[in-house]
Amino acid sequence: MKLAIIAGPASVGKTAVVRQIIREFRESSNPAYVKIDVVRAFEDEELREEFGIPTRKVYSGDLCPDHAGIMVLQDAISWAQNVGSGLLIIESAGLCLRCTPYTTQSFGIAVLSAVSGSNSPLKMAPMIAQADMAVVTKTDLVSQAEKEVFREYIKEVAPSIDIIETNATQGTGMRYLMKALAAYPDLSDAAQIVLRGSPPLGVCTICVGKKEIGWQHHFGVIRPLEEADNIYRGD
Repeated sequence: MKLAIIAGPASVGKTAVVRQIIREFRESSNPAYVKIDVVRAFEDEELREEFGIPTRKVYSGDLCPDHAGIMVLQDAISWAQNVGSGLLIIESAGLCLRCTPYTTQSFGIAVLSAVSGSNSPLKMAPMIAQADMAVVTKTDLVSQAEKEVFREYIKEVAPSIDIIETNATQGTGMRYLMKALAAYPDLSDAAQIVLRGSPPLGVCTICVGKKEIGWQHHFGVIRPLEEADNIYRGD
């Protein structure tokens, strides 16, 4: 069985990409699909009704969706194998942009929207840098110059990443993605799967329930506004 993990911000067209993958592999691989979202999701129901494939969903609730996906991935692999799938597709909501859901032995796809602004690849660098392929959707809605700038910023984040430009609803330009996924190795030992990148250092006291404002009331990963390095890093 192959494992594909798809991530990207909301409304960029992740599920449109998933639909194209299912259409391509429906006959040969009996795809199984798991949707990871925060509080509500309907994609699993829509894809099960449209294609008749096995689907599941998980609400991350108090966890980052990417973290929740890692928590349930071993179970999801066992479930997909039990239903006879040759391709497990995990779609993560991927909301916080500091985490990446991609693992070893998985084909990682970062989905971005060309209409999200030319600087957006720089704002979601971790999600792109650990992926195997970046799929840029809605390219029919921007100019050639805008597409070139968008592509250059992706390459600035991940110089060697493969880039697909597509109108995912019609599936234009997706042939290379399908070939790359078909050629990707099957899972060899699910027990040995690990995250590709290092996750953030840890949670802060706000994550565990403290409501007070101001770093003076918290501990762990804290920084005052005047700190020269305005990226919060753990000590």
